This record gives sequence, C-alpha cells and structure tokens, in this order.
Amino acid sequence: MKKLLSTLCICIVLSCGSSNQKASLQWVQLFNGKDMTDWKVKIKDHDLNDNFGNTFRVENGVLKVSYDQYDGFKEKYGHIFHKNKYSHYLLGVEYRFVGEQVKEGPGWAIRNSGAMLHCQSPESMKKEQDFPISMEAQFLGGNGKDPRTTGNLCTPGTNVFLNDKLFTPHCVNSNSKTYHGDQWVRAEMLVLGDSIIKHIIQGDTVLTYTRPQYDGRDPWVKGMGLPDGGLIGEGYISLQSESHPIEYRKVEIVDLSSFKKDGQKLQEALDKIRDQSRK
Repeated sequence: MKKLLSTLCICIVLSCGSSNQKASLQWVQLFNGKDMTDWKVKIKDHDLNDNFGNTFRVENGVLKVSYDQYDGFKEKYGHIFHKNKYSHYLLGVEYRFVGEQVKEGPGWAIRNSGAMLHCQSPESMKKEQDFPISMEAQFLGGNGKDPRTTGNLCTPGTNVFLNDKLFTPHCVNSNSKTYHGDQWVRAEMLVLGDSIIKHIIQGDTVLTYTRPQYDGRDPWVKGMGLPDGGLIGEGYISLQSESHPIEYRKVEIVDLSSFKKDGQKLQEALDKIRDQSRK
C-alpha cells in the first residue's frame, strides 16, 4: 500500500452495507495540540497518572517526551495512553527525535521510541511493569552515519505471523529508509483487528504482519491469565518514553470499525482513501 493517506485532509463518505446509512471517514485528532486531555500516563515504578519528572508535557503545540527533570533514567520506561480502545483503524503520527539521551539510558534506546498498538489497558499494568503487552511500531532516528530503519516491530508479550510463519523473536526491522537528524517523520499504522497490521513510513509500506497474539512465555501475560496464542483484536494506543527526547506534532486516527464486518466495504474504503491521496 504505497503513498497512502499522507495528504488526506478531507472527509470521505462511503456507503456502508446494504442500508443507506453513511459512515464518515476522516482524521480525528487524538492529540489536541493544547494539553493531555484524554491521555493517561504510566511510568515504571510509579502509580497510574503519576507523570514523574513531568516526562510527558505539551509545549508550543507539541507533545514532548522530556527528561530535563531526571538525574538519571533508572529504567523508568513510560507510556502515555489514549483513553479509547480501537480495533480497526489507521493511526497517523508525526514525530522527531531531539537533543541527547538522558544519563543512564541504555545504548539500544538512543533515538528510539514507538507507538504501541493493541495495548493492554494502563489500569491493568503492574506498578513495576516496564512495557505494556502490545505490538510496538518502533521509531528509530538515524545517528548521522549508519543505516537505521524505522517503522520496525517489537513484541512485548506478543507474537505475530511474518511471511505466513509464526515469528517469536522480540524485534524485526522494516525496509524503510534512514531518517537522520531532527527532521519530522510521518508514520502510519494500518491495524485491522486480529488479521493484518501494516507500518507505513512517509507513504511507503515498510512492514506487514498478521495474526497478533499473546506470547504465553511472557511473565506479564502469565500474570494476567491470558491464553498463549490467543489472538488480539483490539486494544489501546500508547506512545513511549524510552530515554531519548522525542516530540509529536500530530497524533491522529481514522476509525475503520464501521467496516470490520464487511471485508469488501473495508477494501473499498481503503481504495478510495488511496485514490484520494494520489489527487
């Protein structure tokens, strides 16, 4: 799915099912550009909505992940969750990495963050839990010299099918370009319940996987009594704090749930959105 949706700014109205009922497909802003209304914060070793160190904040219309009030990272991995649960959707995120990694941040987390898809609820996370059970669309920034793909996949507490085979390693790289410096990058994630997920960077599909499911080997999955191999068809969306400052100027969604029971209508919706983006 190439060059998908990056320029979509208008409402597309499609007929849904055999009735005359209309379903409106449009970008809805999850981040309002003013504050963190509708978002919940969970940071490792802290209670829900204890925004330790003012990690997540809004300044100058941008949602920032900052560490200027930390004296060291100390594995305080954090996530900010939108309040709504989704199953079928297109998520759009515009991000950039800035500044330097906070002291004590792990080497692998330099210019590293991500959007967590089909998350467990923030309320269900344990105080000492580091990452929510989810699929992570991993964002990586270039280091100025080496190839470094973005839109990768990591799988805390989950597995997926990749190329029609069960994939159990923790991470896999996409085939994206490398984006060096502090430039803004647009990532889109097409999520269709428990069937298929696509990562799209700057309009190009860079990774596709299917059948997201629980990994019964994971201690947090075991602790919640979730079924090994049980498919994951819905969940929450969260953004990470992993020790490198990052900014988001846009977090938006197209809700596709009206079409989830009709594969043909869903495909028609995606085709019309793709056609619109080419105009």
